[in-house]
Amino acid sequence: MSSPLELPGDERDISPHTGYSRVHWEAAADGLLRAAWRWATPGSALLDLPGPPSVSGVRSDGLEGYARTFLAAAFRVRGAGGKDPYGLLERYAAGLAAGTASPGDDGPESWPPVRDHTVSGQPMVESASVALGLRMTRPWLWDRLDEGVRERAAEWLRGALRHVPAPNNWYLFPFTVAGFLDAVGLGDAETARARERALGLLDGWYLGDGWYSDGDGRAFDHYNGWALHLYPVLDAHLGGDTALLERYGARLRAHLESYGLFFGGDGAPVHYGRSLTYRFATAAAVALGAVTGHTPLAPGVSRRLISGTLRYFMDRGAGGSDGLLSLGWHGPHPGTLQRYSGPASPYWASKAFVALLAPGEHPLWTAREEPAPSEGPDRVLALPGPGFLVHSTGADGVVRLHNHGSDHVRPHEGEAGSGPAPHYDRQAYSTRTGPTAALNVPDNHLWVELAGVASGRGRLTPLGAGGGAGWGWAASSHRPVFPAGAPLVPGLAVTAVTVVHGRHELRVYRVVGLPDGARVRQTGWATGPEQQALVSALHPLVGWDASDRVRAPEGTAFTRWALVPRLTAERPARTVLLASLATLTAESDPAPLSEAVARVLQGSDTLTVEWSAGPRTTVAFEPLSVEHG
Repeated sequence: MSSPLELPGDERDISPHTGYSRVHWEAAADGLLRAAWRWATPGSALLDLPGPPSVSGVRSDGLEGYARTFLAAAFRVRGAGGKDPYGLLERYAAGLAAGTASPGDDGPESWPPVRDHTVSGQPMVESASVALGLRMTRPWLWDRLDEGVRERAAEWLRGALRHVPAPNNWYLFPFTVAGFLDAVGLGDAETARARERALGLLDGWYLGDGWYSDGDGRAFDHYNGWALHLYPVLDAHLGGDTALLERYGARLRAHLESYGLFFGGDGAPVHYGRSLTYRFATAAAVALGAVTGHTPLAPGVSRRLISGTLRYFMDRGAGGSDGLLSLGWHGPHPGTLQRYSGPASPYWASKAFVALLAPGEHPLWTAREEPAPSEGPDRVLALPGPGFLVHSTGADGVVRLHNHGSDHVRPHEGEAGSGPAPHYDRQAYSTRTGPTAALNVPDNHLWVELAGVASGRGRLTPLGAGGGAGWGWAASSHRPVFPAGAPLVPGLAVTAVTVVHGRHELRVYRVVGLPDGARVRQTGWATGPEQQALVSALHPLVGWDASDRVRAPEGTAFTRWALVPRLTAERPARTVLLASLATLTAESDPAPLSEAVARVLQGSDTLTVEWSAGPRTTVAFEPLSVEHG
């Protein structure tokens, strides 16, 4: 039997970088849907995909399978002007009728009810996908349903308006449900309240540079694109609300000014944040910007990015031999998952198919592909809003993100947060590496070690980000948090500064309040034997006593087993200045890091690096300043 994910041959004339055209996107959607529907219940209400259940349970996972694939089907059918050659909407209509016939009971097709996020809350997430699918396919599905089915479905959806979402992007789920109910003439004070509440919170979470925090606090990740921008902009686009579209479309445009650089030359998005098993959903914001016109990217660049990402995962086995999206990154990878991840969770990748809302004659599909932002000259982008420093190198297409502002620590959690969070608490991430597992040596991390207990990086205080032509910097401070014994040491604090210049990363730390007997360690990028073309190095400049490489047997999402370069400062003074030079490169035969620096000058609170290539970088503390030139 042939694979359900077989795609047409490449079209290199118009798509010289990826070979993909709109036909490939349609074929990918069709193949993913065909594979998933093999696991539907007889009444079509649940898609019980194989695999271990999420914390929400098997029935909720089955609803997730229905709802998330419905998104892909809705984009596919609406983008084709209602043409539905495989009869998808008939199946989703039958599933809607069966699932809402008696929600909450133990019938074989019954959907779980929508409740508070603390009480089996996952159906609230899925209600938004159901509502969005119904809104996009209204002429061919909703308008043809029996009145009784419409009434039952609307009542089930209203559960999202009457229960408490999680304090983050979840408020956009009742917003989306309310948008659908308004669109079909069922709007009322309840729907108005849900929409007003969501938009009020969203405005409060906007911190500039096109970036929202995912809830109160400082949580910046790919949810910006596939949720916080997608829902309000798509809602305004579908509803023809020009005022709303202008307001939130302008933020999407600002977001894409930087987010376009979050994709490597191989198509990979930066491996950072939670829910990465959604894979090519990372392309949704780029596609939506092209569909709505709210983008700074040329159509050929937009298609290069979205098709590059889709192909990146298709070529690396994301679909598997059975055509089902697996729980992981390339293929299955438990370290990429969260407690809420279930067999159908990866199908939030369906959001990328918003690209199909652009018809075949749209410039997104007719323009010739152009290089991605990471494929041109070296670029450096400092983002003070989220506290990010992003840099790419054209020689190898690698993109690196240095995190000095996103911690995913909720306001009530103090300094520590809820424990180790490898996808947030590391100092750097890239398109070619992933974080090591929580119980392995952490990559890209500076920690204080007391009596064998290593500190974590919890709540961050961003201290600024900036730069100029060809260079940039970002800085933050944090209090080291210990998982055993007293969680905090009085007076112990770390100020961290990253300065990037070409492929080189100058990492400077000022650690104050070190207790007697403490040891300080720092690590670089984690790479493995499957990544022989990738070089990770960490070179001591000031304050370090020893260097070695440490094994990470659980590997990363990119390699089954990894090595991590490490530096150690034994029994440093109570206040210590530490500096190192790091690199992650796929250049052939790169020069050693020891040749990059001509001289290092250290003052009591300053560090100056004279680069062999000519410029000089000075980092000063109290007050913090960074100069380069």
